Amino acid sequence: MTDPDLINPIRQAQQAQERAATEKRRGLGATLTLIGTLGWLIVLPPVAGLFVGRWLDRANDGRFWTLSLLFTGVFLGCWAAWRRIDEGHHDD
Repeated sequence: MTDPDLINPIRQAQQAQERAATEKRRGLGATLTLIGTLGWLIVLPPVAGLFVGRWLDRANDGRFWTLSLLFTGVFLGCWAAWRRIDEGHHDD
């Protein structure tokens, strides 16, 4: 009553999941999610620093805040990405 054409792919998928669990590998979805999260973590703080810095520079008539907050945003974004990678490493 069972069709081997249907059961073989199911068994192969189950074996792949068991192998991934024993090897503690991330799946494709988890990897893509991590890449997307890292992208946002790295991009958003510098952009926010740039906009806030431009706003402060226009209010104070200078260039100090734009560069300072841009570099602060780069640092914070890279630090947050590093922490996320390290946190994901410990989850495995």
